[in-house]
Amino acid sequence: MTLELLAAVVAAVAMAGIGLGLRRMSGGRLPRWFVPVAAGAGLLGFTFWNEYSWYGRVSAKLPPEISVVWFSREGQPLRPWTFVVPLTTRFVALDRREIAVHPERPGLRIATLYSFARWQPVGNGLVAVDCDGQRIAMLVQGAAISDRGELSGADWTQPAPDDRTVQAVCEDG
Repeated sequence: MTLELLAAVVAAVAMAGIGLGLRRMSGGRLPRWFVPVAAGAGLLGFTFWNEYSWYGRVSAKLPPEISVVWFSREGQPLRPWTFVVPLTTRFVALDRREIAVHPERPGLRIATLYSFARWQPVGNGLVAVDCDGQRIAMLVQGAAISDRGELSGADWTQPAPDDRTVQAVCEDG
């Protein structure tokens, strides 16, 4: 976050310098307020670019074996422009390298998901996926899967229509 703040200040100073140069090249015909307006435009431009490109920059750095299965584009009240152009602030990625298939029930699999959110550390967790029933369960502390493939300590849920977790886990097995 400190580097992003520093980059925003650098963008503002750079645009102020460009504004000052343009004002001098115009022989003073540009008004005095042009320089601070140019600095503000640089600051806002960098901030918008930084926020809107976060998802693309982070997801592009993931290894090929880790794929995005869900993301959230939403508007935020403190950023009213995001209701016009929604901002991606969260996404979930599946680690395809660590999908375990239950020995007795091949349609039951366990996978690792990583949760990414803007300004927060990366979280991870295990999920059980029932490929036959097209359902998913978060494996929280106390959850277990028996030798026969029965889940206890967690609840099966139907994934949201835009959640590709079940499809991605089941196609890899």
